[in-house]
Amino acid sequence: MTATPQDPPVTCHFIGNATLLIRYGDVTLLTDPNFLHRGQYAYLGHGLVSRRLLEPTRGVAGLPAGIDAIVLSHLHGDHWDRVARRGLDPGLPVLTTPQAARRLRRLHGFPHATALETWQSRTVTARETQVTVTSLPGQHAGGLLRPLLPQVMGSLLEFGPLGGPPVLRLYLSGDTLPFPPIVAAIARRCPDLDLAVLHLGGTTLPGGFLVTMTGAQGAGFAERLDPEWVLPVHYEEYTVMKSPLSDFLHALRQRGLGARLVPCARGERVALRPGGRPVVEAAPLR
Repeated sequence: MTATPQDPPVTCHFIGNATLLIRYGDVTLLTDPNFLHRGQYAYLGHGLVSRRLLEPTRGVAGLPAGIDAIVLSHLHGDHWDRVARRGLDPGLPVLTTPQAARRLRRLHGFPHATALETWQSRTVTARETQVTVTSLPGQHAGGLLRPLLPQVMGSLLEFGPLGGPPVLRLYLSGDTLPFPPIVAAIARRCPDLDLAVLHLGGTTLPGGFLVTMTGAQGAGFAERLDPEWVLPVHYEEYTVMKSPLSDFLHALRQRGLGARLVPCARGERVALRPGGRPVVEAAPLR
């Protein structure tokens, strides 16, 4: 990857939970749109719900015009909710799992939902820049619980000039647990990551079933992937999330990775250029 001083930064505005507004030049992506209000319930399937504890830092009406695509890791109520479904433009492309794409097209009125099999890619282009989105393996849970939960994918986002090579690589974990074959496959096929965005929270369902990474698991995952920088998301937002951000920060320091943390709080934005240090700033309301 060869960058030049003229390359724009990748900016990630952390709206809340796993919702990011990501920009690179004239390409804009939205991830896992979750705009439920504080106190509302997210539906997790099979009669399970979870109450939102924090208000999103921006609503659907506050999103900028010109979003090019949505990257959806899976179809759960804290990643794609009824507020997003009603408020987002149904003409937007949605890059997601085969299972979610079918439901979005047939039941939710989003005809341009595109199914990505694992390792399959789609490129989103604008006039000057592009981002290639590749579906990476993910798994919400194992054992008997696995067939009861939706398909989930991680994503590799490769940013670069239109028609040119990528200059920055970003990994979105999705709601996966760090099963060894998944971690090994991603580490092998996706080296030299500039930024890893990890879904944490230690989401625990009734019966004690863990379905997202705890802080300790997230730190171990980060150590194995060895990205330049790490941005934690998806924590402390819902009642089912039992592992706070402090767990991750402690485990990251224990592994000697504290200097890689991007301290981007909800409502803030981080800007990252290839080879540079992340710059965290307040995200303007525009």
